[in-house]
Amino acid sequence: MMERVYIGLGSNLETPLEQLRSALAALAELPQTTLSGQSSFYISDPLGPADQPRYVNAVAALDTELSPLQLLDALQGIEQNQGRVRKAERWGPRTLDLDILLFGQRQLNEARLVVPHYHMHARAFVLYPLAELAPQLHLPDGRALAELLAACPFEGLERLNSGPQS
Repeated sequence: MMERVYIGLGSNLETPLEQLRSALAALAELPQTTLSGQSSFYISDPLGPADQPRYVNAVAALDTELSPLQLLDALQGIEQNQGRVRKAERWGPRTLDLDILLFGQRQLNEARLVVPHYHMHARAFVLYPLAELAPQLHLPDGRALAELLAACPFEGLERLNSGPQS
């Protein structure tokens, strides 16, 4: 059964715009999966250490028959193929970060995967691109995306005129 999944994309190393474009192309090639939509690109301030470049972020919508852990494995493979090195530093710079934000209406709390993605409700660089794709969305707990946006200012975020294809 196909499920709608939203993936957060982020990069702040090695030409971030190209990293996100390559990641979107790789998402479109995943087995049993269709890339159904992609948001604009946004520039955001980094979380954690301030002595790193600003991020380029976006959200992609996928329709997939993969299980959550199969999709997680595939996303981590894409990250690795694009030079991601996992370090102990939680919010450090990275070539590519792919996060499962929502997986249908599922709520998962497993050792490797928590869905909905923790703290997504407070991250403008997730909520604003997500709203481009699904403005009427309700999270599995019933909260409306519009409510979350109202409580999360656009501060520190810049929407790029150049979209994913430019």
